[in-house]
Amino acid sequence: MGETMKDVYVGVIGLGNVGSGTLAILTADAEQIALKLGFRLRVAAVCSRSVASVKLPDGLGDDVLRTTDWREVVADPRVEIVAELVGGTTTAREIIEASIAHGKSIVTANKELMALSGAEIWDRAIKAKINLAMEASVAGGIPIHAVLREGISGDRIIALAGILNGTSNYILTEMERSGTPFDEILAEAQKLGYAEADPTNDVDGYDARSKLALLAALAFGERITPADIFVEGIRRITPQDFDYAHQLGHTIRLVCSARQTEKGLLLSVRPALIPQDAILASVKGAYNAVWVKGHYGADTFYYGRGAGPSPTGVAVVSDLMRVAREIRCGSPERVSPFAHERLGKYEPVSITTQQRPFYLRFRVEDRPGIIAELAGILAAKQIGLEAVLQLPADEKHNLPFVITVEPSSELAVREAVEQMSKLDFLREPPLALPIEPGL
Repeated sequence: MGETMKDVYVGVIGLGNVGSGTLAILTADAEQIALKLGFRLRVAAVCSRSVASVKLPDGLGDDVLRTTDWREVVADPRVEIVAELVGGTTTAREIIEASIAHGKSIVTANKELMALSGAEIWDRAIKAKINLAMEASVAGGIPIHAVLREGISGDRIIALAGILNGTSNYILTEMERSGTPFDEILAEAQKLGYAEADPTNDVDGYDARSKLALLAALAFGERITPADIFVEGIRRITPQDFDYAHQLGHTIRLVCSARQTEKGLLLSVRPALIPQDAILASVKGAYNAVWVKGHYGADTFYYGRGAGPSPTGVAVVSDLMRVAREIRCGSPERVSPFAHERLGKYEPVSITTQQRPFYLRFRVEDRPGIIAELAGILAAKQIGLEAVLQLPADEKHNLPFVITVEPSSELAVREAVEQMSKLDFLREPPLALPIEPGL
């Protein structure tokens, strides 16, 4: 055995859910971590706006700097790795830029900032000879970055599909289980702490979109701007949609999808019907999952808790360990956190180019001739009818029913829906959801 290696000191900025989970693991598991590394991973500084009132773990040590000013953490000469756990794209960016300027490596859980500017930040980190790790930014407890970056990097990925937002999945699976409407479940999820006071990012798909941008960059080597990804949220899904989906042998999930097509990489975040026997259909509550299809290795599936202090804390601590190992054992030929030496330029491909069967749900003021009129619009757009479903309902003034159509171009379906929306017997615009085969 050579001489023992010096301990590595960490500064933790942000003591919310993830920050407190990270500190708890670093202190409770200090011995185990030291056995794995061959040296200790110690906390030198913690920072949060409310640091005075935060209960810190007992084993943290008396010499830990506690501050409300993140600049003190970045400037602390003992700190070799900064854990940026504040989120958002303003202060977090300043913290990361200052860390690079001070020559400190960075571990972040920040999906929004990494999806927006991760590739540029990595370029600067390389020049500064420091490391940047971001496993905790997608799917909390599932080490999906490590999988795409190293675990299956020998494969050529053709497609990936995932459930990447626990809040939306909790709402959809509760609606399916209990038949309760969206608004009531959302209020319940806010009480339980699954949903934010302003749930927009979760239920309108923006959180999942940031995560998909990161995974698609890792899987396909393209620099993706989140705004280029088609996104649709779950606010319009009702318990009746689940009843109809079940009649068709399907369920509904908010699916994040990336797949290579002849035209290029097709990306979307949207509610879709998926077969009830598909592996993603079994993902319930606040869990996340990612299914990856490779050219050589075919299907692999990754499942776990997508959020929460402990699972996400594990991802942060694992990154801290990996970066600390590199600092002490020296590994200049590093794997980019984006899995590719350089990311190509992504040329957005419109979602309207895809062919899919569709589920169209209507609410109408009942009267004769409605189906014929709708079928006429579909026929004019060369869209073939598959089935018409109408479950028993009491209200003649607000009658739900469903038409499923054969695989059709999404552009044609959208044009048909737009035309139908003007019909006077409709209580609201039709809801159009793709039916995803082969998941």
